[in-house]
Amino acid sequence: MTIFEVWAPEKSVKLRLPGSGEDREMERGDDGWWRLDVPSAGPGADYAYVLPDGDNGLPDPRSQWQPQGVHGPSRVYDQSAFAWTDSSWTGRQLPGSVLYELHIGTFTPAGTFDAAISRLDHLVSLGVDMVELLPVNSFNGEHNWGYDGVCWYAPHEAYGGPDGLKRFVDAAHARGLGVVLDVVYNHFGPSGAYAPMFAPYLSEAGSNPWGASVNLDGPQSDEVRRYIIDSVLMWLRDYHVDGLRLDAVHALVDHSAINLLEQMAVEVSSLSVALGRPLSLIAESDLNDPRLITPREAGGLGLHGQWDDDVHHALHTLLTGERQGYYGDFGSLECLQTVLEGAFFHADTWSSFRQRRHGRPVNRSLTPGHRFVAYLQNHDQIGNRAIGDRISATLSPGLLKVGATLLLTSPFTPMLFMGEEWAASSPWQFFTSHPEPELAAAVQNGRRREFAAHGWESGDVPDPQDPATFERSKLDWNELDKPGHAEILDLYRRLIALRRSRPDLSNPWLDKVEVWHGDQHLVMKRGQCAVAANLATVPQTVSLRAVPSKVLLATEPGVVLQRDRVDLPPETAVVVAFR
Repeated sequence: MTIFEVWAPEKSVKLRLPGSGEDREMERGDDGWWRLDVPSAGPGADYAYVLPDGDNGLPDPRSQWQPQGVHGPSRVYDQSAFAWTDSSWTGRQLPGSVLYELHIGTFTPAGTFDAAISRLDHLVSLGVDMVELLPVNSFNGEHNWGYDGVCWYAPHEAYGGPDGLKRFVDAAHARGLGVVLDVVYNHFGPSGAYAPMFAPYLSEAGSNPWGASVNLDGPQSDEVRRYIIDSVLMWLRDYHVDGLRLDAVHALVDHSAINLLEQMAVEVSSLSVALGRPLSLIAESDLNDPRLITPREAGGLGLHGQWDDDVHHALHTLLTGERQGYYGDFGSLECLQTVLEGAFFHADTWSSFRQRRHGRPVNRSLTPGHRFVAYLQNHDQIGNRAIGDRISATLSPGLLKVGATLLLTSPFTPMLFMGEEWAASSPWQFFTSHPEPELAAAVQNGRRREFAAHGWESGDVPDPQDPATFERSKLDWNELDKPGHAEILDLYRRLIALRRSRPDLSNPWLDKVEVWHGDQHLVMKRGQCAVAANLATVPQTVSLRAVPSKVLLATEPGVVLQRDRVDLPPETAVVVAFR
């Protein structure tokens, strides 16, 4: 028995079952939902909805399976039919974890969930705890980054569809790996977004850089909010996912007394209790506002974590010397000290990029650092460069190792981007596969204009629609044992193992972090450990302000301890213990 139901408060709806020869009348409830019970239409049956303003059947806004793409009919999917093997899985929490961000389409040559399973043992040997997948819900075309999704309940068919995602999560759990899923609720993609044809899913009040804003606080917004919350709960409950990364929450315009994010946190907390395992909500936010991750008991929204671009910017600019655009205020050792001790650089301070004050200070004694996800690289900070070049394409191996050491010994939750751990040579470029010629041309031209405004030659910007751009962005797994890659991989493994074995290095309390610096060197005190980094091209002697007992890890040979000082070769970092 299948009950078909769809929300369309201002329109009449008919159900179309391909092959039946006729459209079936549905019954409208007082709540604006149309329903019809069809006992003969079980799992695997295709269906679509027909609105008065057209005879083409439209996919279900809550479709859980789109085997023919976002423009095709929906298919009935039985969430209870999959044979899970993770009944003993107790979950992974954000505190103490190391995250690993990957894109299913470029993580392996085949670009599927099943192919990605074959590389999970590499992540286990690396030492990460949770895998974060870029968005996998259905979008138009075969491949793109995933942020153009339009079916917020259906895993992308080219990756392996609903069962493929479940196989991946099940396999990850079997290896002790948690799974975080990146989800986008701030806009619909430009092609195949049929939900707004049924009901007021979009706001009339404004837009964001990616399209019309979602209706979170206008007339009939209760059902729109339910549409999002139910999607959140579905991924966590039915797909056994351990957490969600919420894309660009600053673009969620909501003036309700109870913010959507708070409502989400409350319902996810209840689900966590019911499932008996931790569930994490991690925001991407441009606001630098710690209230997102402040518990509800203390007046915050109660999310578990947020991405921290300021840590990235401070590290990236110091290591590379780049200062363009939003990097303008960053790049000094003082800046890096500020973020290592307090998470945000812009904390009610002047931002030259925004031409205004920005951010709110973090209470160092109350807000643990594990609520801030920090990274040396991520999909945005690589892929939004004109040619998608990784930091390893320009940094010396020495400085690359220094950056990794500072990240993985910081008080934050570290996240790696796929291939970073072996200094992958493949770029990660912006790629799309829009079938519509006009949309494809708009993306191509818009990308070139955007980077021309930042001083790049338009001819240097790869064509997002060229299949070669997508293929170039795939990881080359043959590099792992090659010179220039194997030693970086070894360092990442040793750093993650050291972080886990030394509680001082994963201690999240920011008020326990002490940083000092001199001429092109910096020391970060972490309890009874310290991390000293020489960013200069010449050797330096660095004061540790106490007498260490031994070297725990050095990125280069030649480190010498001298009472309360350490001699560091050029572009070298060292971790020492004091007892």
